[in-house]
Amino acid sequence: MDKQNQKEPGTLYITATPIGNLEDITLRALRILKEVDLIAAEDTRHTRKLLTHFEITTPLISYYREKERERSKQLVERLLGGESIALVSDAGTPGISDPGAVLVNHAREAGIVIVPLPGASALSSALSVSGITESQFLFLGFAPSKKSQRKSLLTSLKDAPHSLIFYESPRRIQGLLADILQILGDRNAFWARELTKSYEDLQSGTINDLLELASEKKNRGEFVLIVHPGERIEAEGENVLELLVWYRDNTSLSLKDVSKKLATDLGLSRSAVYQEALVIYKKKSE
Repeated sequence: MDKQNQKEPGTLYITATPIGNLEDITLRALRILKEVDLIAAEDTRHTRKLLTHFEITTPLISYYREKERERSKQLVERLLGGESIALVSDAGTPGISDPGAVLVNHAREAGIVIVPLPGASALSSALSVSGITESQFLFLGFAPSKKSQRKSLLTSLKDAPHSLIFYESPRRIQGLLADILQILGDRNAFWARELTKSYEDLQSGTINDLLELASEKKNRGEFVLIVHPGERIEAEGENVLELLVWYRDNTSLSLKDVSKKLATDLGLSRSAVYQEALVIYKKKSE
């Protein structure tokens, strides 16, 4: 093929769309959605309503979770052929608990220029009205739907020092709150439901308070749930052995995690601390 006839690769735009109120779309996003050759949408029916509202006639193609790998290859071929594509999810920013990461990785491997178009995000919107003062948090997306897997995840987070942030559906919110109450205790929490919509609901209280609210009302729309960290207790001990005993008797951290933490905190060899921990934990089991 004559190099002069080869087209330059197109650009992939990761485009944030409103999470509810259509006025939250950016002017830049509207311009790009009009200018690109193709819009890849998580649900074309949902996105078509947005495009119709703003009188945008750009062609649509589906890009949903079940077909993500297959479709990403097709889209990269079109990008390499010179087309520019905007990727959108049903609401908010693609790639955050929505399809998008597979296409981004394939496009980057192919040398495609990738441009983020920032905008609405349920995560950042909920954080902005939560009143959390800590600068660090742990975002976990949607908790596992299976109860056993969900409880296992929560157990592993029992001693996490940061606020925990979940997305959850209306039909599973009660189950998640009940498991948090059982495993993490009645911590302070906050939920943001139906953000930016007419039924927007922002509630703060204990996990038990929110569980009662969830059982009393007909829940609609997805939740962003923020769980505050548990009460922090300072470890007690004058040396490694005493600290190992304290962690063994007062936390749910595994032997491996305790060894790693103490080695890091005290600047000691992890293997040496681990060997001492083996002795301490073995004594309790005998």
